[in-house]
Amino acid sequence: MSTFTGVGVSPGRIIGPVQQMPRPVAEPSAGEKWSNTTVDDETARLKTAAKKVQAELQRRADSATGDAKAILEATAMMAADPMLLKSANALIVAGTSAERAVWEAGAQVADMLRGLGGYMAERTQDVLDVRSRVVAELRGLPAPGIPTADHPFVLAAEDLAPADTATLNPELVIALITSSGGPQSHTAILARALGLPAVVAARGVEDIDDGTEVFVDGAAGTVLTGPGDAERTAAAIWTEQARSLGTYSGTCTTTDGHRVPLLANVGSGADARKAAEAGAEGVGLLRTEFCFLDRETEPTVAEQSVAYRQVFDAFPAGKVVVRTLDAGADKPLPFLTDASEPNPALGVRGYRTELSTPGVLDRQLKAISEAADGATTDIWVMAPMISTAQEAQHFAESCAAAGLKVPGVMVEVPSAALTAGAILQRVDFASIGTNDLTQYVMAADRQLGPLAALNDPWQPAVLQLIRHTVAGAEAARGSESSSKELNSDNGKSVGVCGEAAADPALAVVLVGLGVTSLSMSSRALAAVAAVIGSVSLTEAQGLAQQALAAPTALEARAAVRAGLPILGTLGL
Repeated sequence: MSTFTGVGVSPGRIIGPVQQMPRPVAEPSAGEKWSNTTVDDETARLKTAAKKVQAELQRRADSATGDAKAILEATAMMAADPMLLKSANALIVAGTSAERAVWEAGAQVADMLRGLGGYMAERTQDVLDVRSRVVAELRGLPAPGIPTADHPFVLAAEDLAPADTATLNPELVIALITSSGGPQSHTAILARALGLPAVVAARGVEDIDDGTEVFVDGAAGTVLTGPGDAERTAAAIWTEQARSLGTYSGTCTTTDGHRVPLLANVGSGADARKAAEAGAEGVGLLRTEFCFLDRETEPTVAEQSVAYRQVFDAFPAGKVVVRTLDAGADKPLPFLTDASEPNPALGVRGYRTELSTPGVLDRQLKAISEAADGATTDIWVMAPMISTAQEAQHFAESCAAAGLKVPGVMVEVPSAALTAGAILQRVDFASIGTNDLTQYVMAADRQLGPLAALNDPWQPAVLQLIRHTVAGAEAARGSESSSKELNSDNGKSVGVCGEAAADPALAVVLVGLGVTSLSMSSRALAAVAAVIGSVSLTEAQGLAQQALAAPTALEARAAVRAGLPILGTLGL
């Protein structure tokens, strides 16, 4: 028996045979030249191959939803990236074959993005994936992708390309194990969205032989070969408990009756309808980028309005929190952002695009307002990447001008958490995006496997900032002469819409810290509700204090999990 230890990013215990991702497309020979053709023919061959790759990725995007759709659309755009093709064409003119030219050009672009760091570095894998697909198309070979099998299997790889993780079939792929990646990587996020047990940053798993039976524990972050009776029992218990969890009933309360609304993160009308079917009480994060990402020009107000109304109509008696456009960094838009920024993660992204391209935000707010006209949904609107109270004030005024009554902010930047009291005197609510907050607090790129331990929402610094945000909301609430009812919250509410909300143990801590609502993948609703429903509010507050007192993320997690015996019962 061999044990591989990594980072558990999606809970569950499963046993199955390993199937390795096919090895990458072979690198074309260095110095490979074109012959028996012309420069024009060779460049045309490359252009045709790139267009076919783009069309195939877009076709897959059209049939996907949510995160999968956004990732596939971004990768499709990369296939037609002018910088990539221009660099390759220059090499072709010098005599290099189209295959070798796009290979070298892809390496150049990837190195440039890696050097920029932050979110642009995250695009490196997209470029290399597109490069391999174009070479395969030029050679007449099958595109890289998930292996096929006639039985369920555990997919193992060094890492998974965004285009691959976006189209996993959870009926065949029953767990994911990778030797690199981090807790907020594409692999991790989509594993949680699909409800697949997953372990990332587990060195050596890419060398496990095909067919080897393994036990994957997505909560503990371990992979064992040659599982014994104890592992088989644990897997059987988890399978049975996963069935018994069923779907979310639509109401989450602690044992002493404290209500915790559980909402869903969605990226389209189709996502919203699925979330409603899963029992979500509303939408805690509507990613409006789905209207913008696959376009060369800004969508019209009418186009946006139709798309948003589909989401509102999925929850006629619920709440929908709309996040305004979060462009920039890993989501560049040709009509809005500057791809040449030296450090896009710290650049003009989210709300900040209003500084460089005013008008886009106001038109989006107008579209949201038009979509809300006649809807019975309780519609809240929040801006991403708010850093100061002045920005919050400006956003609130913009919402008021558009006729939107409940403005809020995302807390992703440490300054927003530290000045939450002042910010929440100007807006009605805050929603904490733990993915970005963790990355910025710990100065750790969330895609990098070696930094996975730092990029953990259980980090004491992250928990302290969440507590500080809640305290700021309480202070802002107390400073008002009269508070207004916002859903069941007495004004100035603080929700969490980052991936941390989908961790049942951490969800209990968030409730204990005073967070008023949690938003997550629809698949996480039932498990989170079951664990929150096993404790009283007082017990949750006690566990939160234990987490805050722990000196490390590992000790915080261990202390809280030890106080939640239901996790073991449910295999979480």
